[in-house]
Amino acid sequence: QVQLVESGGGLVQPGGSLRLSCAASRSIFSANAMGWFRQAPGKERELVASISVSGDSTYYAASVKGRFTISRDNARNRMYLEMNSLKSEDAAVYFCNKDRAPWYYWGLGTLITVSS
Repeated sequence: QVQLVESGGGLVQPGGSLRLSCAASRSIFSANAMGWFRQAPGKERELVASISVSGDSTYYAASVKGRFTISRDNARNRMYLEMNSLKSEDAAVYFCNKDRAPWYYWGLGTLITVSS
């Protein structure tokens, strides 16, 4: 069964850090480059970062480059997003999925709130 489960979100102060996790079924993870996406209220979903199957190639959106780090553990079918120096504009629901269409069924996401 294809499944994506995001976790690790929460309330954080500006300048704070969080680590997100994505648990994916093996059928998704083993053969796909993966990505972290986010969607803020009233905005379209956007790709934040992506990582190749091997993990040796990554991409970051300009808005998060230098602050976020994407990684994956292929043995555990998990992907991570280390988020540092968080800003109010980072507040959104974060999702994981393949890095490009056609997408698998989207999970529920994990909510990041940035507020003092």
